[in-house]
Amino acid sequence: MPDGHVDDAAVLDALFAGSPQGLFVLDADRKVVRYNPSARGVHGLPVDDVVGHHVRDFAPGMEPELDHLIDEVLTTGEPVRGRLLRGRSPSDPHRTLAAELSLFPLRDGPGVVGVVEDVTERQAAADRLAVLSTVHRTVGSTLDVQATADALVEALVPAFADAAAVDLLDDDPTGAAPPSGPLPTSVPLRRVAFAAPDSVEPSRRTGDSRPFPFPTPFTQALSDARERLVQVTPDDPWLETDPDGFALLGRKVHSMIVAPLTARDTVLGLLTLFRSRVDAFEEADLDVARQAAATAAVHLDNARSYRREHAVASALQRRLQPGVTPRLSAVETAHVYLPESAGGAWFDVIPLSGTRVALVVGDVAGHGIEAAATMGQLRVALRTLALQDLETDEVLTHLDEVAGQLTDSRVTHPYLATCAVTVYDPVSRSCVMMRAGHPAPILVDPDGSPIDVDVPLGPPLGAEGGAAFAPAVTQLPPGCLIAHVTNGLLGSEGDGDGDTDAVHRLEHVLATPSRPLQELCDTVLYRMAPSRYDDAVLLLARTECLPPDRVADWTLPADASVVGTARRLVGQQLAAWDLAERAFTTEIIVSELVTNAILHGEGPVRLRLIHDGERLLAEVTDASSAGPHLRHARTGDEGGRGLYIVMRLSAHWGVRHGREDKTIWSEQRLGEETPEDVLAGMDVFDTAAV
Repeated sequence: MPDGHVDDAAVLDALFAGSPQGLFVLDADRKVVRYNPSARGVHGLPVDDVVGHHVRDFAPGMEPELDHLIDEVLTTGEPVRGRLLRGRSPSDPHRTLAAELSLFPLRDGPGVVGVVEDVTERQAAADRLAVLSTVHRTVGSTLDVQATADALVEALVPAFADAAAVDLLDDDPTGAAPPSGPLPTSVPLRRVAFAAPDSVEPSRRTGDSRPFPFPTPFTQALSDARERLVQVTPDDPWLETDPDGFALLGRKVHSMIVAPLTARDTVLGLLTLFRSRVDAFEEADLDVARQAAATAAVHLDNARSYRREHAVASALQRRLQPGVTPRLSAVETAHVYLPESAGGAWFDVIPLSGTRVALVVGDVAGHGIEAAATMGQLRVALRTLALQDLETDEVLTHLDEVAGQLTDSRVTHPYLATCAVTVYDPVSRSCVMMRAGHPAPILVDPDGSPIDVDVPLGPPLGAEGGAAFAPAVTQLPPGCLIAHVTNGLLGSEGDGDGDTDAVHRLEHVLATPSRPLQELCDTVLYRMAPSRYDDAVLLLARTECLPPDRVADWTLPADASVVGTARRLVGQQLAAWDLAERAFTTEIIVSELVTNAILHGEGPVRLRLIHDGERLLAEVTDASSAGPHLRHARTGDEGGRGLYIVMRLSAHWGVRHGREDKTIWSEQRLGEETPEDVLAGMDVFDTAAV
C-alpha cells in the first residue's frame, strides 16, 4: 500500500464494524448476508451466527410490516427511513422491543441494507409521557364525578393498561366531606368506572358498592394510602380471600397497579390498572400511575365538592321557594321550576289586598350557595315590600336599594339580579307589569293570540343607584295567560329581552290557553328544551274576573251624616249576599273607616265591599295620602279607638297608597269565629266605645 493511500474497502469495513447502530445486509430472499456487532444486541440475537437466517427468525411480531417495507425498497429502489417497529424479543418472550428501522437498496445487486436502532427504553418513556399528556388533557374537563372517572380509564386503556377501574367512597348522606387520612379497610367503595375489552368480565359491576376482601393489595392501599405494583401469580394467597371474584384475575392478569386517589390528604378511592399483555408493569410505570391518580384525584375532589355544594345550594334554593301556591280568585296558577345549576332563580305568587295578586319571577347572577342565599333575601324583601301595598314601581325601587346594599359584597357580576313583577286586579281587570333587566311577561288572549304590550326594560337590580322603573298597564279579559320566564327557559344569556325566536316558540306553545295549566307547563318544557346549565322557571297564570254582583261600590260626600247611610248600605248589601250575620261587625268596621276618612281625609269618600269566597273585604278610599296610625286610647279619652276596633274585628287590615289617594281596608274570614265572640273578648273600654 503506497504511503498516504487509504484503502476504501478497509474504511467501509471499519465503519460497518464500528457503527453503533445495527446493520444487516439482506439478499433478495430476506436472508442475512452480513451484519455488524451492534446488530447482535438490537434484538437479543442468539450467540451463534445468524448469517443465512431469514429475518423472521429474529424479528417475531415484526414480520408482516418488515416484509412490506423490504418489498417497497426492492420494487421502487428508494430507501425508507425512520420507521418504528415493535415485536417480541427472541431471547425474552415477555418483553416487547421497539426498533427504529431504515432500509437502503444495494447498488450492485438485489438486496437491502437495514439500519436498526434499539429504541425500546426511549419509546417506553415517550409512551409514558404520551399517556400522562392524555390524562392531563382529557381528565377534569367537567365538574362531574362520573365523567371525570370515565375520562381517566379511557385515557389509560389501552394505551397504558389492558383494563382500568375507579372505585370511590360514597358521599356522606349528611353532605360532610370524607375523613382525612387513610380509609378503614372495611369501608365500602362503589365501582364508578371500568374500561376493558368486551371479552373481559370485571370482578364487580359498575355501580356495585361493597368493601374489598381483606387482606388484599386493595385494602393495603386504603390502609396506608400508598400505591402498589403487584406481580400476580395464580398461587398468590390474597387471591383466596375471594376465590370466585378473583378467579379471572388470577388466570388472565399477570401484573397490576393499585393507586390510591388522594387529594388534600384524603383518600377518595382507588385506581386499579391491569395488564395481560406481553409486558408486565415496571417500576417506571408505577410513577405514571401515581401521577395519573394524583391528577384525577384533584379533579374528582373538585367535582365531589361541587356536587356537595350543588346539593346544599339546591336544598337551600328549594327551601326558600314558596310552598304550595295559594288558590286565588284572581288567577289560576301553575309553574315549572328546574334548579339545574343551583343558582338563584325564584318565583312567587303574592296575594294582595282588594283580591289583587302579584306574580314574580327573578334570577340572581351566579350559582351556588351564595346565589341561593341572596335569592332568599331578595324574595323575602320583595314579598315584604309588596305586602306593604306600595305602588309596583315603588316596590322595585326599594328592592333595587336592597340589592344595592347586597351588591357591595359581590364583585363577580356587574349586577345582583333581574326581576319581573305583574300585579293583576280581578275587579278592574287591570294588569300592571314592570321589569328590572328581565324578560318581559308573555301575554296570550283567550283565543290564543299574543297580546303585544311594550313593557319598558329597567336596569337589573343592584346595577346602578336610584334606578327608575316604568310600568306598563293594560286591561285583560278573563281567560288570558300571563307567562313569566327566566333566561334559562329561553336559552339566552342574561339578555333582558330574551331570545326572540325562543319567545315566539313559547307564544306558539301557549296558543291553546284553555288547556290545563300544569299540562301546558309540561308541554312548554318538552318543546323549549331549557338549558341544563342554568335554572329555568316558568310561572303561568290564567286570569279570572270577579263577578260584578260580588262587588258593591258607593261614593259618599265627606260629611259626618253619611256614616249612618254607609251602615245602612252595608246592611242591605250583606242581606243580599246572605251574610246578614256579619252585618253588625261589618257595620262597625265601616263606621270607623268612614269616620276616620271624613275626619282626617280629603274629598269624597269611596266605600267598596267585596265578597270573595270565604272572605269579606271592606275598603274606604279618600283623597288624602297621609296614612293612619293605630293608637291605644287612654281611659278618659272619648276617641282614638277606631283603628284598634277595626284591627280586633278583622283577620287582616292595612293601608293601600295610590298616587293621589289612600285606601284603608279590612278583611274578615267568613269561616272563622263569630264577631260576637271577638267583641266579648274586648275590654270594658273597647266595648263601651263600640
